[in-house]
Amino acid sequence: MTLAELRRRACSRTLFAPRDLAGAVAKLGFVQIDPLRAPARAQDLILRHRVEGYRAGDLDRAYRGLGLVEDFLHVHGVLPAASRRLLHPRAVERTWHVEREHPELAQRIVDFIARNGPTHPKALHAAFGRHAVVNGWGGRSVATTRLLEVLHYRGNLHVSHRADGIKVYAIATPIARPLGPRARAVGVLDLLLRLYAPLPVASLRELARMAADASFDAAQRERLIESFVRRDAVARARVDGVEYLWPADDPDPGPLGDDVRLLAPFDPLVWDRRRFAHLHGWDYRFEAYTPASRRRFGYYALPLLWRDRVIGWANVARRSGELEIRTGFTAHAPRGRPFARALGAEIQRLETFLAVPAQAP
Repeated sequence: MTLAELRRRACSRTLFAPRDLAGAVAKLGFVQIDPLRAPARAQDLILRHRVEGYRAGDLDRAYRGLGLVEDFLHVHGVLPAASRRLLHPRAVERTWHVEREHPELAQRIVDFIARNGPTHPKALHAAFGRHAVVNGWGGRSVATTRLLEVLHYRGNLHVSHRADGIKVYAIATPIARPLGPRARAVGVLDLLLRLYAPLPVASLRELARMAADASFDAAQRERLIESFVRRDAVARARVDGVEYLWPADDPDPGPLGDDVRLLAPFDPLVWDRRRFAHLHGWDYRFEAYTPASRRRFGYYALPLLWRDRVIGWANVARRSGELEIRTGFTAHAPRGRPFARALGAEIQRLETFLAVPAQAP
């Protein structure tokens, strides 16, 4: 096994032939959601490579008819409804600051939504006020909004749909036949491996920690991971001293075309920065929260994939109705017509993706 073979495997297993929206989410297993839009939200940038004819915002527009759920895996995202039983009922020991500060408000919110049906956060602001609390990022959030997130994480609520990108919440249906803690944990490990494979063992451990609930302590979780990676269903290879894992039922990667892809900062091909640095030979950084004077790549730099290798990045913005693209490269732009044609085709696909579809009469 070589680095080139690992790169081909990573590309071929996740950049599959475009399909319908529900099928693409099912094939990936999970799509991360992020609110920043530069030039589109992360979930849309991820799905545009995997869904036929995808336009920015299609996930929000079609969500209620797709049999999907929003939830927290290792980060927040969308996944098939059947996968919810891998996450709930969560064993949660911690108490959030907002719960301690407003001990009766959570139940009042649940009662309000049970009476009124799917509820926009603004309705709770009107009913219960806009008391501010510290959120998980050190900023300030409205207490009711923060408690909606907590109740969602605990499994009391679910996201019914989004209105202009804002989550609208409803009462969650309890899991009919809940899995035991070990079965849920193994299912989550399998989901994460299939999402990010080929995956370094160290990265799987980190992902498992991020996705863990209180069912197991650190030592028990480590034993569970060791048992998981020894299964016949998991293939492995050591490259440059790094042990990689992937599902043993993966087909051998096929040939890759002369394609350029501008990827989301949270695309499965990019998400694991440890793997990215090893496979592509440089450190990509997401710099939206980095002071402008310290940015190397840009506010929302999209990694630029050429064939099987990320060789640079692009910043994309709308200026006076025109798409402005600034590219940078780790060495230099590839010479010759194949790359120029492929980059032009990707820019055209991006233009089409960002165009708002016409409303039906």
